Order: sequence, then structure tokens, then C-alpha cells
Amino acid sequence: MTWDSVLQLATENESKTAFEAIDILLKFCKNIIKNPSEEKYRRIRLKNPIIESKLLPVSGAMECLFDMGFLEDGEFLTMPLNCSLSVLTVIRNELTEVKDALRESDNLETVPLVPLVSAPNTPQTASTIPQAAPTRPAPPTNIIMSEAKFYSKLDNSLQHVLMYENSSLQDKARSVIPIETLQKEATQKLETILSADRSQQIDIQDCLLLCLLDWFKTSFFSWVDSLACERCTGPTTNNGMLPPNSDDERWQAGRVESHRCNVCASITRFPRYNHPGKLLETRRGRCGEWANCFTLCCRALGFEARYVLDWTDHVWTEVYSQSQQRWLHCDPCENVCDKPLSYEAGWGKALTYVIAFSKDEIMDVTWRYSAKHAEVRSRRNECREDWLVSTIYKINKNKRSAMAPARQKVMLNRTIVELVEFLTVKTADNLELSGRTTGSLAWRLARGETGGGMSNEPFIFTLSEREKQLKKVHVKYNCPKNHYVRISNNNEEKKDWSSLCFQSTSLARKEEKEWKMVYIARAEGSENASVSWKFDFSESTLKIDKVIIKAESCVYENGVITWKICGDDQCIMLNGKDLNLPTPVDVKGSSSLTITGSLTKGIGNVAWQHTQLFRQSSTDFNNFPFEIEIYLM
Repeated sequence: MTWDSVLQLATENESKTAFEAIDILLKFCKNIIKNPSEEKYRRIRLKNPIIESKLLPVSGAMECLFDMGFLEDGEFLTMPLNCSLSVLTVIRNELTEVKDALRESDNLETVPLVPLVSAPNTPQTASTIPQAAPTRPAPPTNIIMSEAKFYSKLDNSLQHVLMYENSSLQDKARSVIPIETLQKEATQKLETILSADRSQQIDIQDCLLLCLLDWFKTSFFSWVDSLACERCTGPTTNNGMLPPNSDDERWQAGRVESHRCNVCASITRFPRYNHPGKLLETRRGRCGEWANCFTLCCRALGFEARYVLDWTDHVWTEVYSQSQQRWLHCDPCENVCDKPLSYEAGWGKALTYVIAFSKDEIMDVTWRYSAKHAEVRSRRNECREDWLVSTIYKINKNKRSAMAPARQKVMLNRTIVELVEFLTVKTADNLELSGRTTGSLAWRLARGETGGGMSNEPFIFTLSEREKQLKKVHVKYNCPKNHYVRISNNNEEKKDWSSLCFQSTSLARKEEKEWKMVYIARAEGSENASVSWKFDFSESTLKIDKVIIKAESCVYENGVITWKICGDDQCIMLNGKDLNLPTPVDVKGSSSLTITGSLTKGIGNVAWQHTQLFRQSSTDFNNFPFEIEIYLM
């Protein structure tokens, strides 16, 4: 990797430019090797005019610094004291070899330069440093500095994903995954799919992936907003950061949150571990920990998986489906598969860069996750597009050079297919609720997206023969079980809150693992949402006599929930609290009934959470916060 950067520096620049850059890089090498414990030689100020004019614009120069061991540190590059001097020596020798070759071929001489380090209390000024114009036009300095940070972020993620290939870590993951149980569930799921259509190209691995995703979300990992107090188990509030100790650093927890108990005031530490092996033990965290651990689990079960980093602060996984010959989006936090537009359409994310990393490649996959390509391009200002394309190409070229020819061909074909996919702009259409609408029937069956569960088809209640005899319709819903019971029709059960809805927009069922509560709320990032249920008795001679409705809800801050109850030619408006208890509604004489709930307002980034329907304890299976009784005449 180091020689590749040195070679790039020598071959992609004019000789004089390369010579002067190498001369500066050699000074860094020699100073650190000669004075390994001197901190001032391990710190480079990016705004130093010499750095700005003679290193930042030069192709390969910054890559050499990163190869030496320098890391991005605000407006500086810093080399940790534990970096290997042997690597630095190798780079010094390579740079010296290239410098000698350039001197002989072009009669170049070293240009005297003042010290480049930023020692404490000895700031450098532009007036004391000889200025030399770059040999080619340089992009604005702020863009170049941003690109150095961008490259560091890419490189860190590329190094991190190599951990998923550790055989010991994969063994550890397999030891906690109930593989036999998941395989049985996958077999049953596949049989269901094939019984519907045997021509579909869905295999057991696709079904195993879905089962793994569900197990990870529902049985293995837990979400952390704030931890229960270790001393008294009371609720806590995030109280800032604490310095990591040696054990935290061992497991790559560079940040440790301080959670202060609201009851006894004691502090509970929450290290943000970045080591997937440790996460197999703690089994908790936020999206970074979830995707980190889940990607390892995928690799442990033999899936080709990529770790996907969204620059707007989210992380997930992509898994390659051999049967479908494409990459599938998998978000373990949400237990969703193949719903790539959910972040933009449902969460309201203003995406910029979405990059996927694996041991084999790096890929800019932004266009898979957006239906608004022009808007996304207008926000991508952290680096030049040609620089990003070139950087990704060089990284992948280097990785593929070590592959067998057959594997190189496979990877090239996949890349071509993927790039062609990105050319077609997708359409969202409430994808955050309904899932993928363009996949095959079998694939939608596999993920429970037909029939009731997640269908886009509006459901309308009509009278069964038994309900005609009873002259009554009685339906209720339990949120923890996430199912309806139609008592008036022999206690018929129906899974999923949306299965009997007439319409719904920007709503989702939420689970608070820490507080053990479940509810229906707006999709994250949405400003409003609505849901409705419709009853139509016009095919019979019966009319509505009396209606009793209970629809429990909770509002916080300035959140607002309103209900509209409509008969054939009249509507009644109610506040959310009006239906917290069974309430009679007068639409007598109507042959239809529509119940619509609207959720609006709230404060800040969590406004969506300030309006909640049917909130219950996750263990409360006996009560029904939503209940409708319609008496007919």
C-alpha cells in the first residue's frame, strides 16, 4: 500500500512538484525517526502555507502521510506515539529511491525550507515562509482539507471491516447465533414461498438472512438511549462524556457516555464499543453498534456483507443475494430488508454520501438510497466528485490486484450491474411503510409484504354472515401482540396494525426496548401522519344504530392528536383525549363509518415521538387500547 502511494506521487505529478513534495515528506520521516518521542515532530498543521501549496494539491502526497501513520485531528494531522517506526523507515527508503531517480533524470535540487512542524508557542506566519506557486491549479484549501478528512474516514472504515474476516471472531459469533433454529425457520419460509410460485428465484440463503435479521432485532441486540442505573436500576439522563480507561480503549471505545441517575445521582458508564467481538457480549448500543455486530454475524454465516456508512449519521448493512444477483439493504435496528428509500422518504434524511465497505471493495452506493439525485448532488460538497471517483477506483484496483482472475471477473461484473442500477432513479411511494413494491411476488411473500401485513391495498370492513345475524361489529387491537381480534366474527385474528387499515401515511410501530413500551407513532423525521379505518355496510339492509369507540393516545410537549368520525353525511371532530375511554359517537342511520386519526406538531428532532397511539407495556397482552363496537339496526 505504501509503495502504491509513492508511485502515485512520482507518476501523477510534474517532476519538480513530486521532487519538492518528497523532500518535505522525507523531512517528516527523518525528524520522527531521529526524535521518536518528540511530540512536535508528530503534529502537522494543515493550514501551514507550505503544506497547503506543496503537499495538499499534489496527487499521492496526503496518501503518503496517512500511510506513515498520521491521523486526522481537527486542523492537524497527528501521528500516535505507538505507530511503527519500521513502517516509517520503509516509506523513507522508498521516497529516497524515487527522489534520487528524479534528481538524476531532471537535475533537480532540494529546495531549502523552514521547519514545518507546529511546535507549542512557536506559530508560523506566511511572511516567514518562502512561497512557491503550485505547478498546477489547486482547489480551494478548505476543499483539500476536507478531502484529507474524507480519505481518513474511508481508510478507517476499510481497516475496520477487515475485523469481520477474523476466524476467531466469526467462531465467537456462530457460538451465540441459534443457527439450527434459524435454518429450520428459513426452510419453512422457503416452503411457503415455493408453494405460492415455484418459478421464483429465491433460495434458502435469502430466507436465512431474513430470519437472522429478525432474530438479531427481536431476541439478541437491544437499543440504548439511556441505561438503567447500575446502583438502583432507576432511570438515567445522558450527562456528557467521560475519558475512556485502558479496558475501553482495548475494545475500541474512544467515547464513553456518562449517564446520571435521576433517583440516586450515581453515574453509570456507557462505553461506545467499536469492536464487534465485544458487542457480541454487551449486545446493546445504537445504530453503529447494531450494524457493526450484525455485519460480523452475516460474515460468520457465510454471507457476502458490506458495512454501509451514511454521512448523515446512520449505519447499516448490505448483503449480496446470489439468487437475485444484487445487493440487499438490511437495517438491523429496524428489522427491515430491501427498503433502501426508507431513510429519504420515511425519515426525511437529506442524504449526501452513503459508502459501502467490505474486504473486497469500497462503493459509493448513495444512489441506491435516494429518489432525489439532483438534490443529493447539490449537497455533496465535502470533496470533488472526480477526486472521490478516482480515489475509489484506485482503492478497488489495488484490492483486486491481489484477487484470483476468476474473482476479479466476478467483482467487475457486479460493479457494472450495480452502476447500471444507479442510473435509474427510483420512486418512493411511502416505501418506509409498504416496503419494496417492485420486487417479485416471492420476495414480497418472504418478507410478509402481501396479504395483510404491509400491503398497500386499503382494507374495508364489510359484514360477515355472523355479524349480520348478531347485528354487531366488534373489533379491538393489542399493540404488544400487534394483532387485531374481530370478536364479532368468531374471534378472528389478524396480524399487524396496518393490516386492517383503510389508509395510513408516515406511521410505524415503535418499540422502546429499555422502557419495555410499544406504540404507533409518526415515522422519524415526518411532520405529520394519519391513519383511518373504514366500515361499509351498504351491501346489506342494515344501518348503524350506535357506535362506541376507544382509541387511547399519549401526547407530549405540544404534540396534537385529533380524530374525525364520519358517517354517510356527517363528521364529528374530537381531541385525542376524548377517546381515551369508550365514547359513544352519534352517526345513527348511516351505512358507512370512517375513523381517521391525525398526528401533528411536537418539538425538535424527536417531534415524531410526541404523538403516540395505543401506547402499552410490551408485556401487556390482555388489554386493548383500540376498540370499536358498532351496533346495527
